[in-house]
Amino acid sequence: MSKPTLSCFGGVGYVTGANFLLETETSKSLIDCGLLQGVENSDGINADKFDYDPATIDFLFITHAHIDHIGRVPKLVKDGFKGVIYSTKETKELSRLMLEDMARINESNAQERGVEPIYTNIHAEQALNLWQAIPYHESKKFADFSLDLFDAGHILGSAMYKFTFPSGKSMLFTGDLGNSPSPLLRDTEKIVGVDYILMDSVYGDRNHEDHSERDRRFKEIVNEVIAKKGTLLIPVFSLERTQVLLFELDNLLESKQIAPVSVFLDSPLAIRITAVYERTDSEYNKDVQKELSGGDDIFRFPKLRMTGKVRDSMQIANENGPKIILAGSGMSTAGRILGHEANFLPDPNATLLLVGYQAPGTLGRVIEEGAKQVTIKGQNIPVRARIEKIDGFSAHKGSDGLVDFVADTKDSVKKVFVTMGEPRSSIFLAQRLKDELDVDALVPERGKRYELDL
Repeated sequence: MSKPTLSCFGGVGYVTGANFLLETETSKSLIDCGLLQGVENSDGINADKFDYDPATIDFLFITHAHIDHIGRVPKLVKDGFKGVIYSTKETKELSRLMLEDMARINESNAQERGVEPIYTNIHAEQALNLWQAIPYHESKKFADFSLDLFDAGHILGSAMYKFTFPSGKSMLFTGDLGNSPSPLLRDTEKIVGVDYILMDSVYGDRNHEDHSERDRRFKEIVNEVIAKKGTLLIPVFSLERTQVLLFELDNLLESKQIAPVSVFLDSPLAIRITAVYERTDSEYNKDVQKELSGGDDIFRFPKLRMTGKVRDSMQIANENGPKIILAGSGMSTAGRILGHEANFLPDPNATLLLVGYQAPGTLGRVIEEGAKQVTIKGQNIPVRARIEKIDGFSAHKGSDGLVDFVADTKDSVKKVFVTMGEPRSSIFLAQRLKDELDVDALVPERGKRYELDL
């Protein structure tokens, strides 16, 4: 009997583009199928054929709804996949919104360039018709393995997948591990007794500031902007980061730690996703559930305006007095944030606050690295605004948290595959796991097939 094998076709050498293939004698399972982002010629790479025949894939397991984990799912379907897609209920609901938005962007970009889109909304709908939900902690049996989902604590609905084989041995795919404790979500669950782990390493070589320092700095920056009647511009990811910041602003206003200030949520996608968060209660941590049971509307507060329409968005720059603008995209690669950056980056009275990972090659990374001038939609824009960064809002574990996660199962684990990180980050984390836990850890090669003793 041949042993199961693992092949990594994405998420190796890069943070984005997660795509992992687990093969047994009788089945082929993909874990995630994401877009590659922030890389030269990423559009061309994303449009390329898959390294395997999608028609031969039986199952696709989705860890969470970020586009670098789901963004090529409709293309997989377009290219012949007819299997079953699994995730949590929340991930399916959020993925619908994310994929509809991505399909619209694909079609718009393709029209501008005179090429065929990678996929359309028709393919996104076809994918959703193949999609089934699995709850956390409810074991599901397949022909050659059983499957259990655990809370990754990364974003709403994020899950780790534990595959258990007839031998009793198991492999865990973590997806992205959350930066616990989260303002909104439950902590990442502890996992013990697994034989193999495939894990992320976005922050494998560095830690975040602690959460109290994060909160102190955020309050300080907001108060400084209010005091000088300036503009605080925050590029946000529509999913999770937006909702965390709304929650933090609501708490600061309720506790009177900041003065009332105009806040604009200027992202149609983020507005729709926030509505999903507002319909959810049981997936939050105990403190948030207590607030919700007391009737607190944790994502809304006085002077918050959700500007879904373009004409409303265009009026924001004319708003007098201090203001905070939350707009996508989080890495300043597209979306309404670009117009706001063109307006406010030249303003020395403005502050741009980075609250998430900025991939190499993105405008966000260029700004983060201190550029004095940037190009936005063909225009040269001087950067006179103050640039700030708070890592503590990241939804990813820092290096110490990643090591601690593996430490819980170090007595059983045979090998750890370190993926989903820039090369220096993945290599650094793999070395830490070897040195500190005496665990066999490696950064896998793209496309290489690894035999698993399962």
